[in-house]
Amino acid sequence: MPKAEARFAEFVWIWDQMLGLSLPAHHRKMADWLEDCWQSGKREMLLMAFRNSGKSTLVGLFCAWLLYRNADLRILVLAADLDLAKKMVRNVKRVVERHPLMASLLPEKLIDWGSERFTVARPAVLRDPSMQAVGIGGNITGSRADIVICDDVEVPKNSDTAHKRSELREKLGEIAYVLGPTGAQLYVGTPHSYYSIYAREARSEVGEAAPFLAGFSRFELPIVNRDGTSNWPERFDNQAIAAMRARTPERKFQSQMMLEMVAPVAGMLDPAKLRFYDDAAEITHGNGRMTLQLGGRTMVASACHFDPSFGSLRGDGAVVACVYICDQGEYWLHDMAWLRASSSSDPAPSDDKPWQDEASQLCAQVAGFMARHHLPSVRVETNGIGRFLPNILRRELKSIGWAASVVEHYESTNKATRIEDAFGAVMGAGLLHVHRAVGQTPFVAQMRDWHPDGNGPDDGLDAVAGCILNDPVRLPRVDMPVRRADWRGQSGIFAAESHFNP
Repeated sequence: MPKAEARFAEFVWIWDQMLGLSLPAHHRKMADWLEDCWQSGKREMLLMAFRNSGKSTLVGLFCAWLLYRNADLRILVLAADLDLAKKMVRNVKRVVERHPLMASLLPEKLIDWGSERFTVARPAVLRDPSMQAVGIGGNITGSRADIVICDDVEVPKNSDTAHKRSELREKLGEIAYVLGPTGAQLYVGTPHSYYSIYAREARSEVGEAAPFLAGFSRFELPIVNRDGTSNWPERFDNQAIAAMRARTPERKFQSQMMLEMVAPVAGMLDPAKLRFYDDAAEITHGNGRMTLQLGGRTMVASACHFDPSFGSLRGDGAVVACVYICDQGEYWLHDMAWLRASSSSDPAPSDDKPWQDEASQLCAQVAGFMARHHLPSVRVETNGIGRFLPNILRRELKSIGWAASVVEHYESTNKATRIEDAFGAVMGAGLLHVHRAVGQTPFVAQMRDWHPDGNGPDDGLDAVAGCILNDPVRLPRVDMPVRRADWRGQSGIFAAESHFNP
């Protein structure tokens, strides 16, 4: 049979027959999809399938089939670590050695024929091997490839914090410098985070304007179909799936078997419990007093917390948050801001204003934040650099003509304890409203990732916790009936007639 006539599904069927196996229906679906993408010129592909579905094995056969069709192809396998990448290379090398359709590709002298890289017999003289394995942390500078296989590049250890996810995306961005103009990328894996590289929608709260794999052709195969039947009933029948659910934490099952973008470890703070709103603050004046309302509720108190920091690439930033409390005792996180100060080495501003030191710049931003939201006071954490800021903030408030008190506070309680104490009961009772605009800041992402034993960013959580803890718990107003029985007898205010003459 001319090798051009062998379709990928036929190539896989022959291999399975050699091993005494049958071709599962879901493998046939994946094989047809991969071949269709390749034949139609689609060069950006994402294959997501449930754990233990044999997806990496099938993709290894796909690599062998591509070499069978074009021996001059160069394939680079990227995985979370080198050992995992080498596993696929070894499997493909084994297919080249044993598959009856690939006998002509086996070189006479096995010089470049290792477990990390190998080169088949090919017409072209190329510097790069036919297939090579590299860990995601390895150096691919100078490498060239026609197709890059990203096999399980996202794993829990590189996706459990925002910083690690950022590093992973940066490393995957290097693929563009490896591929030629017509090069192909194939991602294979399962999601390990709500902010997975495989997510279909952009996560605007972490600054994404588009999904990481925007424009990729997608194939998704969860273990259970929409009609509730198994996608591999020969191996995972309903009883086996039920047993797996019973043994596995729900979030991990949903992530690894149903391909849903959830964290594998349940966080302490669930953003699903937040109550988002879009209303702007309404200020009214009457009877000599000012009233502030949100969503038809009257606000009776406010809290503003300024957690200062000059920040760093990995450390906490300076954050100010504003929380209102309504007459029903519920909390309304209306706004928060991550403050940034320019250094003396930065270019001078275009408005020719004199440069201010970083502390003054932060305090000026806080003063503007307070005036914008009609806040009568702010609590400043005086730990570290904060002990120098209250007087500077008072000066900045005076310079813009906003009368407000600055309360100095030295924090001695552990940060994780503060966050747990502040959010635990309030979120558990569904009392925390959050403005939709706050949902576009890092706040929601920090909440989703936060764990008391973790070391990820939590500056936004800390600032909001300061607001909540700064205000005493207010019980919801309860309207009592006008008439009721009272065991204490007649009570109330009454006027008594008196004949006493002064």
